[in-house]
Amino acid sequence: MRAVLTVIGHDKVGIIYRVSELLASCNVNIADITQTILQDYFTMIMIVETDACNCSFKELQEKLDALGTTLEMSIRLQHEDIFNSMHRI
Repeated sequence: MRAVLTVIGHDKVGIIYRVSELLASCNVNIADITQTILQDYFTMIMIVETDACNCSFKELQEKLDALGTTLEMSIRLQHEDIFNSMHRI
């Protein structure tokens, strides 16, 4: 299953590393990634594949939420179909 991961917050060293490290530890593959800096804000969107994830989707969301708290950033993980439904025009 694919999911959309968004990361938003003030730019700092190591954001991509920390998020990627957590995903790798959970056996989640990054299928696509884009990131940019908008003024002082770091923004990143990843498409991830969770089929081989070694924890439940809910546990993965909780781990990412905890990392977001540590990094003082917003990190959200949504199933791709839910993300698409919410952003359909």
